[in-house]
Amino acid sequence: MRPVRFPPVFAVALAAFAGPAAGAQTDAPPPDQPSRVSVERFAGGLANPWGMQFLPDGRILVTEKPGRLRIVSKAGKAGPAIGGVPEVFAKGQGGLLDVLLANDFGETGGDIYVSYSEPREGGAAATAVARGRLVLDTAGGGTLEGVATIFQQQPAIEGSTSHFGSRLVWASDGSLFVTTGDRGNAREEVQKPNSLIGKVIKLKPDGAAAAVTPAQPDWDAKIWSIGHRNIQGAAIDRATGQLWTVEHGARGGDELNRPLQGRNYGWPVISYSNEYFGGAIGVTAKEGLEQPVYYWVPSIATSGLAIYSGDLFPEWKGNMFVGGLRGAQLARLVLKDGAVVAEETLLQDLEQRIRDVRQGPDGALWLLTDDARDGQILRLTPAP
Repeated sequence: MRPVRFPPVFAVALAAFAGPAAGAQTDAPPPDQPSRVSVERFAGGLANPWGMQFLPDGRILVTEKPGRLRIVSKAGKAGPAIGGVPEVFAKGQGGLLDVLLANDFGETGGDIYVSYSEPREGGAAATAVARGRLVLDTAGGGTLEGVATIFQQQPAIEGSTSHFGSRLVWASDGSLFVTTGDRGNAREEVQKPNSLIGKVIKLKPDGAAAAVTPAQPDWDAKIWSIGHRNIQGAAIDRATGQLWTVEHGARGGDELNRPLQGRNYGWPVISYSNEYFGGAIGVTAKEGLEQPVYYWVPSIATSGLAIYSGDLFPEWKGNMFVGGLRGAQLARLVLKDGAVVAEETLLQDLEQRIRDVRQGPDGALWLLTDDARDGQILRLTPAP
């Protein structure tokens, strides 16, 4: 199956401006052999789940956008809300977002990191990251202790409830990548070298800048790359240590990127997007600005990214899996020499918005679906 398409008149309007520039790819053919998967509903009844992590004992730590952090048991039952979670700006796309375990998290607990939309003075909000020690209890829950905010996006933006970005991922050198968005109405901040709007951020575990010197003159030292619209998927390729991200376009122009230190990925100067109520956003290429590795027109609303390295699906090794919200799908990307050579659309028959994608310790692929009343955890295994 191919991605959901608009009616022809809209598809033509969207694609008219979007001929791929040199180095950019889109609309890859399907793989020679389609995937055969079984889908298990592992848990349900969650409220807009956004991020998940596997605890050492096999349970799953899950965020819910309204502001709850919960542990889902190995039997698929969600426990009580964990205490001590920071206050969140739970409006629109805002709330409690991603979660990440510290590298030394142990069987009895340890530090975790959560990203969230933080309420600021005057009704403004911005992306923030907090660290706290998760102390587990015997009732299936726990408490966050010693919570400290280690990152605050600046400037805070009033009048917007969207584009907080907010994926967290450990770099191979032990530092922390944080993705941010353009906040929807703050595009003018994205190309500013000292603004933390629309950037990939790289931090030490305590929140200090990971870089000794800025990646480019006049850049904030925390900034790894600039020119991003709204990154909601990030993963490290274990084989190379390379960071990969997926970000939302507007009407079309979702992107798969390989962000490199000191590079500019162009938003909103270059894009493959149209305004929601108008024409093209910028141009498709400009000297000095990076092209995406791959892009989608029309948009599938990318969220969640995993690079498969397990043994359960040997044919998937090295493939990327991207959640689709508007597209209600899971996109499988087959890469060769850093280029996308095939794309397979999975799970559209479920009609579920895929928010997060993770490879589990069992080698299965685990997904979060985005629903306010019945957000689910799904487990994908090979079909018999």
